Amino acid sequence: MSKDISKFLSLVLRHEPQTIGIALDAGGWVAVDELIAKARLAGRDIDDARLRAVVAESDKQRFTLSEDGLRIRAAQGHSVPVDLGLVPIAPPDILYHGTAVTVLEAILREGLLPQGRQKVHLSADSTTAGKVGQRHGKPVVLTVAAGQMQADGLVFWQAENGVWLTDAVPSAYLSQP
Repeated sequence: MSKDISKFLSLVLRHEPQTIGIALDAGGWVAVDELIAKARLAGRDIDDARLRAVVAESDKQRFTLSEDGLRIRAAQGHSVPVDLGLVPIAPPDILYHGTAVTVLEAILREGLLPQGRQKVHLSADSTTAGKVGQRHGKPVVLTVAAGQMQADGLVFWQAENGVWLTDAVPSAYLSQP
């Protein structure tokens, strides 16, 4: 049940809030009470306790509750425009990106682009990147020369859940380990 709720929350807090009639504010937040009420009207059996359990137990920490616990948002991964209020930060020298072998040639040619999301997502470790890549088929993990990217003027942010974000990764900064 919690996996279904997590997928539902990802849909409405990252991509399609209008499917249940909610509107995210500029920072991606929506009132917890409103989300629960609109989810119930849409036939989703979510209450406050279930919602908070999904947020707390999410292995990827996909969702964030406001300090007062009254609002919720997705930590990153939005395809709808939001400003998470993240401050640019220096990344580690190396980051990783997991993807599928089927798109490797295009990535090595064109670089990493956000596709339907606002930012490219990168991992601090190759194991996590490999797990991400598995969701899309036979995985491959790319090494990203993040330190060099930053030295060359490209900007990085880190989401509340530890995911590294950047606008794009030109192919010159990519390699296969």
